[in-house]
Amino acid sequence: IFDPVFKNSIIMRAFIFALMLGVASAFVATPMRVTRSVTMSAEPEGSRREFMVKAAGLAAAATAAAPAADALVDYPGLPYLGGGDKIDLNNANIRSYLRLPGMYPSIAGKITSVKTPFKSVGDVYNIKSLTDAEKAIIKKYEGQGKFLVLEPAAEYVLDRINNGLYR
Repeated sequence: IFDPVFKNSIIMRAFIFALMLGVASAFVATPMRVTRSVTMSAEPEGSRREFMVKAAGLAAAATAAAPAADALVDYPGLPYLGGGDKIDLNNANIRSYLRLPGMYPSIAGKITSVKTPFKSVGDVYNIKSLTDAEKAIIKKYEGQGKFLVLEPAAEYVLDRINNGLYR
């Protein structure tokens, strides 16, 4: 009664059915089981999404409750960074010297390239690469009271050579 072709067809159909049932079972949610086990995890019981929502909420609350940074908004040496009559040799960037003819770019570049802070205006003459003509130009502006020396401020020393302004 059983034809071998028919038997192979039934086996093939049963195999395909079992395969499809296995694939479909991967997409079916498993029923929740009540278990009385002790978990050694810091995560609360629940889904991963609930945990992430709680963690994000805690992070937002911590950020909102953080104390304000003590940023230096009004730097007392700001008028000497190139916007006033005097230039701070320790903190002013290279563009500050544009207003003084003969200073920019060569002398200004040499002054701003010095890694150690100046203690006095006279220390600028210790730059080895300055020529006598360049020292005379500096002396002229020093006599006019164009330079002063303030304590180096990290916020401004960082940008002495390149302050990010481009034409």
